Amino acid sequence: MAVNSISHRKLRSWLTVIGIIIGVAAIISLITASRSLENTIETQFEQFGANRILISAKGFHGPGSLSQGLTQEDVKTIENIPGFKYVTPGLFRTAETKHNKEKGFTLVGGLPAEDFETFFKDAGVEIQEGRTMKDKEKNVAVIGSGISKDMFSKELRIGDKIEVNKIEFKIVGIFKEIGNQQDDNQINIPLESARKVFDEPIRVDTIIAQVKSTNDISILQKKIEKELERKRDDTNFQVLTASQILEQINQVLGVIQIFLVGIAAISLIVGAIGIMNSMYTSVLERTKDIGIMKAIGARNSDILKIFLIESGLIGLVGGIIGSILGTAMALIIGIFSKNSGFLITIKIEPLVLLFGLLFAFFVGVISGILPAIQASKLKPVDALRYE
Repeated sequence: MAVNSISHRKLRSWLTVIGIIIGVAAIISLITASRSLENTIETQFEQFGANRILISAKGFHGPGSLSQGLTQEDVKTIENIPGFKYVTPGLFRTAETKHNKEKGFTLVGGLPAEDFETFFKDAGVEIQEGRTMKDKEKNVAVIGSGISKDMFSKELRIGDKIEVNKIEFKIVGIFKEIGNQQDDNQINIPLESARKVFDEPIRVDTIIAQVKSTNDISILQKKIEKELERKRDDTNFQVLTASQILEQINQVLGVIQIFLVGIAAISLIVGAIGIMNSMYTSVLERTKDIGIMKAIGARNSDILKIFLIESGLIGLVGGIIGSILGTAMALIIGIFSKNSGFLITIKIEPLVLLFGLLFAFFVGVISGILPAIQASKLKPVDALRYE
């Protein structure tokens, strides 16, 4: 009876379903995309290494952002602490680059030549062509795949030369595609060369300390904080592990996810109101039918069930179509992210889809409760003479 009722008023039913479809599609796509983003970031931090400690000045938010306060003396202080495989200082600046009279701007990172190969090997970053820089080498560059393919009209090859702030560098290596725009569009040069390019004789932006044993990471973190505070006589620095950085990012992503899903839920509320309105109209149109059913023995609970099933089916149909549409939207977001240079690996989670279906059905049932109660309480005599 519920299915027949829906099929007899197709246009109104579909218009009601559309509200649920939009709400569920928005929620599914946003949850899927945000969880996929979270998983992608976690994967990249696993590549960064669970046994690395990042030391930076307060206010440093990653490569490309300026910081004040860290110097080569801080690097020496950390190197004197036992327990590290190596301690790598880095300079990161956005700089003008030039090749065959074509100009561009990109992130340039300076790392010690002697640590370069080990540092990127530990991070899981591989060379696609050429080689890494050698110890004491100067004016050479290892570039990201994005720099090689997309920055200039002609693809850059091994042996080509590029200028960074008017200083010439020879390309000796090209990294494989990593999957995020910042790393794939970065030029890496020896630290000593970066000091000349950026006129920074003693300052460093960040220090990466690779610990020998992951079990010692919290102890070494505290030692670094203690030694730097003692040597510098200030606390204008921060010492973070990869897991702490990831935790901070996940907190921000969690807040954003709640906010976006909250916005999407508004459209679902509108859809729920649409179901309620449609069900009230259905009760009015079928008042005489309800009277007949009651006259031949239908109980209040039978009438209640019919209308609840009807509203639940409307919600379920909207949930099915919305889940399919939301999944498609999430996959499209993944494609656009790849084209924009930041690869988000979209992962379709069955539990998220099941949540969308059950939530839509639940919304439909809840929306139909009041109209169903009104229908079940109609008196047979009043319903039969209703016109």
